[in-house]
Amino acid sequence: WLNGEPFIQRLVLDQGYFPGGLLTAASDEDLRRDIDLAKAMGFNGARKHQKAEDPRWLYWADVLGFLVWSEMPSFYEFTPEAGRRLAAEWTEIVQRDRGHPSIVTWVVANESFGLDQVGAEERSRYTSNLYRLTHELDGTRPVVSNDGWEHSRSDLCTLHDYSPPADMQRRYRTLESALAGGASGHPAYDAGHAYFGEPVIVSEFGGLRVAGSGGWGWLEVADGAEFLQAYHGLVDALMEPGPVEGFCYTQLTDVEQEQNGLLTADRRPKLEPELLRPVTQTPKRT
Repeated sequence: WLNGEPFIQRLVLDQGYFPGGLLTAASDEDLRRDIDLAKAMGFNGARKHQKAEDPRWLYWADVLGFLVWSEMPSFYEFTPEAGRRLAAEWTEIVQRDRGHPSIVTWVVANESFGLDQVGAEERSRYTSNLYRLTHELDGTRPVVSNDGWEHSRSDLCTLHDYSPPADMQRRYRTLESALAGGASGHPAYDAGHAYFGEPVIVSEFGGLRVAGSGGWGWLEVADGAEFLQAYHGLVDALMEPGPVEGFCYTQLTDVEQEQNGLLTADRRPKLEPELLRPVTQTPKRT
């Protein structure tokens, strides 16, 4: 819900990389341009992936009415010291950014990054502690404990699924099949935790790449026409009657070897935004 009305979050994954500057934009105009381009393609927000973004970008999100999921960058490998440092840095991020009205969700971990070598009990204890810490710092927004899978306590049930359209359509017809974990090979929840009616959002899917463009993508298509057809099939599968209440498409731009963006790294659209916009805004059917 947003402002008292039912609201479908139509997000795009945004890693915030820039040619020549890597994680640093060359100008304020470059930061605003990313939001303008995302909105032109029909998205109403972004999941900032593994990056604490420049406050100037958050300013433009506030001004332009663009929703933001703020996500903590992960450590490479869990140790008690790494855990303490991450919690301290996350505290600084939340305290710095919680005044931005564009931020609607905090994400404390992603796909068990850095936590895949520890047991489920230790992993869920750590993500649960981060969940509680975040609510202590800001009790006004939902908190995601481990985006994609292996959730502990979490205010949203977020799932990552890079399956083709037909598989997506079958999987998201029912809540039971959505939570079965067949797409990622990981359970939706860690042992000792379970789904308790949280909104279900597919927070990574798609990753379409045009054949011959180099690099890597999750799903390969032959050309722009097939790209649009596949994108339509993916979004349509999530907007069919079923448990899904929002999505986040991978991804806004090409990033290094990940050549699966809707834009090239230098922000050239691979398809005209006006072709993508009506697909992105496909109504949810009930």
